[in-house]
Amino acid sequence: MLEIVQAGGWLMLPIIGCSVVAVAIIFERLWTLQEKRVVPPNVTTQVWEWMQHNQLDVQHVQQLHQSSPLGRVLAAGLSYRHATRDVLKEIVEDTGRHVVHDLERYLNTLGTIAAISPLLGLLGTVSGMIRSFTAITTEGVGNPAVLAGGISEALITTAAGLTVAIPSLIAYRYLRGRVDALVVKIEKESMRFIEAVLHQQHAGVFGVTDEAAKPLKRRA
Repeated sequence: MLEIVQAGGWLMLPIIGCSVVAVAIIFERLWTLQEKRVVPPNVTTQVWEWMQHNQLDVQHVQQLHQSSPLGRVLAAGLSYRHATRDVLKEIVEDTGRHVVHDLERYLNTLGTIAAISPLLGLLGTVSGMIRSFTAITTEGVGNPAVLAGGISEALITTAAGLTVAIPSLIAYRYLRGRVDALVVKIEKESMRFIEAVLHQQHAGVFGVTDEAAKPLKRRA
C-alpha cells in the first residue's frame, strides 16, 4: 500500500486527507441524524400532557429545550406561548431554520470533497503525463522503464480520486435526503404543537412564567 501511495506522487496526500475527513463526517452525521435523536417519539404528546396536567414548569421547558432539535423548536414556541398565532408561528419557524442549519452541518464540506476528489485525480493524471513526456524528451522512447513512473502516477491518482469521490457523493445525497425527511417531520410536529398551544392559550394551564422563560428566549 505504501508503495502505491508513493507511486501516486504528492497529490496522493490531499486525496488521502479528503478520504479521512469524508469518513469522519459520514460517521458523525449518521450518528447525529438518527431519527430517535432528532425527532424523539411522543415529544409533542408529552408536552400536551404537561399542559393538560398543569405541569409545564420551567424545568420541563429547559429539559425539552436540551432534549433534541425538535425539543428546541417546541421550547422556543413555549417561550412565546401567549403571543398571537402569527408571532408564535414566526418564532417556531425562525428556531426551525437554526435547527435545520445544525442538521446540515458538515454536509457542504462532504459535497465539496465529492466534487474536488476527482479533480485532484485528474490533476494527478496531467502531472503524470507531463512527467512521462518529459522523460520521453530527455531519454527517448527506446526505454519503456522511463515512462513507467509517469504513467503509474497518472493511473493511481485517477483511481484514488474516484475511489474517494464516489462514496462521498453517495453519502452526501443520502444524508441530504435524510435531513430533508427529518425537516418535514419537525415541521409536522411543530404545526401540531402550535395548534395545541393556541387551543390552550386562554385556558390558564401554563405553569411557566414569562420571567422564567427569558433564558430560553435568549437561547432560541
